[in-house]
Amino acid sequence: MRFTPLLLCCFLAFLSLTAVAQKKPAYVTGKVVDENEQPISHVSVMILGRRTGTSTSDSGTFRLQAPPDKAFAIVFTYTGYKTEQRNFLLNEQEEERIVIRMERGARQLDSVVVTDQRQRREAGLIVLNPKNAINIPSPTGGIESLIKVFVGSNNELTSQYSVRGGNYDENLIYVNDFEVFRPYLVRSGQQEGLSFINPEMARNVNFYNGGFQARYGDKMSSVLDIQYKRPKQFGGSAYVGLLEQGLHLEGTSRNNKFSFLVGVRNRSNRNLLASQETKGNYVPSSADLQALLTYQINSRNSLELLGNLSQTKFTLVPEFSQLTTSVFSPFFSANLGLDIYFEGREEDKYRTSMLGLSWIQQLRKNLRLKWMVSRFENDERESIDITGAYLFGERSFDKGKPDYGLIVNPLGAGLSQTFARNKLNIGIWNFSHKGTLDKGRHYIQWGQSIERQTINDKLHEWEYQDSAGYNLPYNPDRFELSKSLQSKADLDITRLTGYIQDNIIFNDSTGFTLQAGVRYNYNTLNKEFLLSPRAGFSWKPAHWKRDMIFRGAAGVYNQPPFYRELRRYDGTVNEALKAQKSWQVTAGLDYNFKSGTRPYRFTAEAYYKHMWDVVPYDVDNVRLRYFGENRAKAYATGLEMRLFGELVKDAESWISIGFMRTREDLDKDTYFDYKLDSLNKPVDSTLKEGGWLRRPSDRLLTFGMFLQDYLSTNKNFKVYLNFLYGSNLPYNIPNSVKYRNALIIEPYMRIDIGFSALLLDSEKSNRRSHSPFRNFENIWATLEVFNLIDRDNTISYLLIKDFSNATFAMPNRLTPRLLNLKLVARF
Repeated sequence: MRFTPLLLCCFLAFLSLTAVAQKKPAYVTGKVVDENEQPISHVSVMILGRRTGTSTSDSGTFRLQAPPDKAFAIVFTYTGYKTEQRNFLLNEQEEERIVIRMERGARQLDSVVVTDQRQRREAGLIVLNPKNAINIPSPTGGIESLIKVFVGSNNELTSQYSVRGGNYDENLIYVNDFEVFRPYLVRSGQQEGLSFINPEMARNVNFYNGGFQARYGDKMSSVLDIQYKRPKQFGGSAYVGLLEQGLHLEGTSRNNKFSFLVGVRNRSNRNLLASQETKGNYVPSSADLQALLTYQINSRNSLELLGNLSQTKFTLVPEFSQLTTSVFSPFFSANLGLDIYFEGREEDKYRTSMLGLSWIQQLRKNLRLKWMVSRFENDERESIDITGAYLFGERSFDKGKPDYGLIVNPLGAGLSQTFARNKLNIGIWNFSHKGTLDKGRHYIQWGQSIERQTINDKLHEWEYQDSAGYNLPYNPDRFELSKSLQSKADLDITRLTGYIQDNIIFNDSTGFTLQAGVRYNYNTLNKEFLLSPRAGFSWKPAHWKRDMIFRGAAGVYNQPPFYRELRRYDGTVNEALKAQKSWQVTAGLDYNFKSGTRPYRFTAEAYYKHMWDVVPYDVDNVRLRYFGENRAKAYATGLEMRLFGELVKDAESWISIGFMRTREDLDKDTYFDYKLDSLNKPVDSTLKEGGWLRRPSDRLLTFGMFLQDYLSTNKNFKVYLNFLYGSNLPYNIPNSVKYRNALIIEPYMRIDIGFSALLLDSEKSNRRSHSPFRNFENIWATLEVFNLIDRDNTISYLLIKDFSNATFAMPNRLTPRLLNLKLVARF
């Protein structure tokens, strides 16, 4: 009898085990991917506290049996990545599907940088994480905001950027190997809409700020190479903000042969422009639809269709503008003001469409061919008829007087009228072939392209200016306009381009590598045949204890004229314009090191660009006005240094600093060395012949910093800081080719900051089955403060004459401090 309790306990235990055994198991299935949505194989998938588990397949998938009606945790581990844990409570026979996105661990950052030899070995290459494009606080957002941290900026309203002394037209942009283009008639950042690139759809972002290889096209400054995702399962994201809203969906068929990636965005800068100095009714709107469809025909053949349709509308009914600048001198001190009262309106439309089809053949493991055809069309319309009556003089800032804010000492008055009816249509057909052949130590690449460009342009615009009752320029014998352009151009251009290059590895992957190639370019417009040999190298000393790679590149970079370069100031088109030409050389190093326990990466590059057959230009806001003649030579030289790393654990940041000088010499030309005193009045105007002058992009110092941080007690509260500084720029008086470097645009300084909070984490097992957020990965809320220091940055000048016919320069300012709210959800 004394064994009865023991037997009873054993019997009850047996019954419980039998009951459990009779329950049918639950299952957890899913996929493990990295930050770029690429599957990770051989990831350990274990139930916490047990020895049972599995590992992911080559496609990153797994299926794990789990106990029902009991809380448990699954741990995902893989060398070089942060361990992930998910908690579950599943019913009998329930099966839950999840997606695990693993992030690289802090200890592995140095190893990641070491193994990413391509990033370290190619001169001028910067690899960007598209996820940071969502986080970076910037009015324009997108990939271009990340680029500006490295190359600098002077206008937060535009997505365009200047690289190593070049202008906006010297940058190449590719999406899945298709070249894309921007609108051409845009005058200011206010009119710009969305960038072509949708960061939510991007997988890889490679940016070359110089020294790029022969396989890239014929521009003189930079290449932005974007690769969109190829989805493996259903997912998406949605975001809503005061400035922009967007939605993207991705997925694949059951047999994984067909996949789709679709994104739609809408943007309105009304809240941003409402704070501008010119008050009125701003109605800016921009929307686009992009799609990437892929179909795997068989193991060797696949099709890829990329489409884009975007439209931007900008309507402005200006009412009043109030500009103010302070002037101080030993003889005069005042706050000069300009009040303008407007009538009329501006309506602009920019429509872009693009469709590209690729046929990709993987004939052998080492041989890949790609055949592409694309159609790009850009249709632009400008309609402007605005009249402004202005009063210029000293403004009162004495709050104790009734005339506070008014102009109390008039110095000038007048009227101006701007009229434009411009139309531009650009259509481009492109047929291309690209191929790669991997021969071990030789990686051969080649390509051939034929392109047909049709440009129909109708330009009709004029400006009338009146000062104190006299039209300018003053002519007592006849009426004259200050500017009048009336022109029409119909161009049909055929371009042939091609390249071949070889990437050679000597000894082993940690030794010496060489990239050598040549590309050609011919067009029927000016019938100019161009050859561009280019070469690059990298060398990592095998026996050095320090992890350092030396790299460099040299080559010829030519830029045949496209559209804007052809048009002279008077509106006529120079069809005989030659390509702008340059030879460039760059050299630098890439160094990995540790500070304490954290890894860092330091890069430095020096460069020199010698240019001839240069087409001089002026910049007015974002509009480039070319001379339309090959009448200058130029150079650009500089040094760039960057530091990458985790200043805070698990939060990547970077700092960039650059020094640069770029000059041009207008051959056999005369110009006025035009100088102003502290009152912005001319004190000297000396006629000179020849000589080196600052180019419009000449900026001695640029500094950029992007920092990420979080609360030490809670990583779900994060902060992002974007800091940009650029020293002064020269400003040439628009519509006057005589006066060069007449004014100075003061240094550009801007700090944007964003605060993010995690509203819903990725622990789906903690959510109820009927919860509307059951299938969401996470939801973040962000508060952004643009222009934190509320600095009045200048983008251009408005020239005003007083009663004595002296000229004053009134600065046009950019945006002040502004708040933005954004909600981002991923599923």
